[in-house]
Amino acid sequence: QVQLVESGGGLVQAGGSLRLSCAASGNIFRINDMGWYRQAPGKERELVVLITSGGSTNYADSVKGRFAISRDNAKNTVYLEMNSLRPEDTAVYYCFADLQLQRSIYSSRNYWGQGTQVTVSS
Repeated sequence: QVQLVESGGGLVQAGGSLRLSCAASGNIFRINDMGWYRQAPGKERELVVLITSGGSTNYADSVKGRFAISRDNAKNTVYLEMNSLRPEDTAVYYCFADLQLQRSIYSSRNYWGQGTQVTVSS
């Protein structure tokens, strides 16, 4: 039983900033990778950024230099700082975590947040 609860989405003007957060809770043994995906209307869901448990990151080219991911392992929380936002950043942003449950014999799997809307006005 795992929940990923996102917050921080909203409406912002182009050039502005937002900070998303995602807190994982439940019977979590270990979280491996965490990250953010997004899906714009009429488009496929795409990877925004990934962060490993060791802090290595992998950003989509479209957000490099503008977005920054971080994580607080003690809080099972991942953040996404979004700066210099553009209208094309408008999408539903989904948190994910590759994690293993406590007392589970299974390998880790991906869990997803409910999504939070980010709208950037021109």
